[in-house]
Amino acid sequence: MEKNSRQLRVLTWHIHGSYLYYLTQTDCIFYLPYKEGSSEEGYGGRTPSFPWGDKVINVPSEKVKDVEFDCILFQSKKNYLQDQFEILTEEQRALPKIYLEHDPPRESPTNTKHVVDDPDMLLVHVTYFNELMWNNNRTPTKVIEHGVMVDEKVSYSGEIKKGIVVINGIVKRGRRLGLDVFENVRKEIPLEIVGMGSEEVGGLGEINNRQLSEFIAQYRFFFNPIRYTSLGLSVCEAMMTGVPIIGLATTEMSVTIKNNYSGFIDTNVNALIQKMEMLLNDRDKAKELGEGAKETAFEKFNIERFKRDWLETFNTVIKQKNSFSNQLIA
Repeated sequence: MEKNSRQLRVLTWHIHGSYLYYLTQTDCIFYLPYKEGSSEEGYGGRTPSFPWGDKVINVPSEKVKDVEFDCILFQSKKNYLQDQFEILTEEQRALPKIYLEHDPPRESPTNTKHVVDDPDMLLVHVTYFNELMWNNNRTPTKVIEHGVMVDEKVSYSGEIKKGIVVINGIVKRGRRLGLDVFENVRKEIPLEIVGMGSEEVGGLGEINNRQLSEFIAQYRFFFNPIRYTSLGLSVCEAMMTGVPIIGLATTEMSVTIKNNYSGFIDTNVNALIQKMEMLLNDRDKAKELGEGAKETAFEKFNIERFKRDWLETFNTVIKQKNSFSNQLIA
């Protein structure tokens, strides 16, 4: 294929659909390796869940070696340790490389070494908490905070006198995602839950991403019972829609939600229950907090800022790699 001189060509895998959709708003051409009829992680390509643009291109995994790229973007251990050696040529593996880390360390929150230990790569974290907790080895790091988009026609109503929880696989992921917190709070407060596998706890199942913002905007508040994970895109999207947030004061949530401005956070679940009761009985207060959440989201999770950050990052990594290669040649 002829190299496009105006737009960067990035190869990445389909790992987190929502994040990938927002990432592909960046002014680059994104190539997604796919395997027809396979459920293998990372090879789903352009799934029907999102309205992918023309700059998101499926490439059969066996044809990846025939495409010219400017940068390789890894998003999982499997991408880095296995996939690159199976579908990329030696020359492609020598291209500028970025590892996008979506999560905080799992094994030990303070002592886990990242899989990447390479001073010639860049390790991008999605929150400052994640960057802080990982042992990043010798790899340079950068934080690019989330950027999200919601339907501008959707506005918060809070008409349903319940809280809404959005979590995929809450039963399978258990205490880390706050299954016990959710179940205990639900004994005191009316809560609805959506997401993959939520039917297992009496939830409504998965809601299409394109309808999710409109759906959650009906509920009085968004509850995030998660103890330990990255900052969920659903939290950012709820804030952008103007929904007040209630959650545990852990991980990046502690610097995202401001008490009595955009919602309430605490490590005392009983204190959060009291705030939920207050919002259920005071729709005007909920709307006021929702406005604070929306203002915060437009400042912090602006999609234009996100796109600029990523484009600048791709350009910088490519320029540095090319400069180093030219020095070696000289």
